[in-house]
Amino acid sequence: MNSSLAIWLDAARPKTLPLAVASILTGSAVAGSQGRFSLAITVLALLTALLLQILSNLANDYGDAVKGTDNENRLGPQRAIQSGLVTPATMRTAMMFNIVLTLASGASLILLACDNLSDMMGFVVLGILAIAASITYTVGNKPYGYRGLGDLSVLIFFGWLGVAGTFYLQAGEISSVIMLPATACGLLAVGVLNINNLRDIDNDRACGKNTLAVRMGPQWGRKYHIVLLAGATLCLTVFNLAVQPPWFGWLFLLAVPMLFHHGRQVLASPNGAALRPMMGTMVKCALLTNVLFAAGMIIH
Repeated sequence: MNSSLAIWLDAARPKTLPLAVASILTGSAVAGSQGRFSLAITVLALLTALLLQILSNLANDYGDAVKGTDNENRLGPQRAIQSGLVTPATMRTAMMFNIVLTLASGASLILLACDNLSDMMGFVVLGILAIAASITYTVGNKPYGYRGLGDLSVLIFFGWLGVAGTFYLQAGEISSVIMLPATACGLLAVGVLNINNLRDIDNDRACGKNTLAVRMGPQWGRKYHIVLLAGATLCLTVFNLAVQPPWFGWLFLLAVPMLFHHGRQVLASPNGAALRPMMGTMVKCALLTNVLFAAGMIIH
């Protein structure tokens, strides 16, 4: 593989991209269970979500490097600027290129899915907010990721907006019940962020990056992680009790043992170094739970 391509693929952090896939898959599956699935809308929504996720990853690489948070004390894998493989100026150019692609994909999605001006304008505003949120998590004078608001942002964009927005684009309407799987998907994505923040809690605190994990402390941060896992499972359970799907709709319960085992490992982890391998596990837990739920919605 070309070395330059390998650098940018690594900077995009492909291991985090399943989170974007999960939100679109979940929203589309619920729409499909009501006979309102659109392949074209799903593909464009997926492309837009992936581009937004990559933009966020590039911006995090840039923001944390500029602020000095990415240093030799950070336990996570080295990022592109931190390793010296990409300059800050080049990363800014890459971010601008990504924004152009995101705008093109988002505009195509809106034109395809929306048939009235109010919906178009609403999703334009949401799209602009999503781009701004992707960048300002770590970039700028007052990045919200340094103020403990990252968890809320992930819940909104990987849960409520990602799932409910995808459902609305296909179904043309929204219902309160869709917010249950949307919240579940968002909580699992927050779990991935929480593992990241628990792993780097000491370095983040020293650098003034006051994530929610830093604010809560390592022990409460671990208990909070259990709440996220249990909350996601509860939301999917309540959704099924409300809509009464066939037994296939309960397939997501097959992921519960994996979630339980992961939660026990997090509680027992003595330090950030012990949490390093659990990032990949949490991504797998989130993806498996959402895929099983989506499969249960689709199978009839």
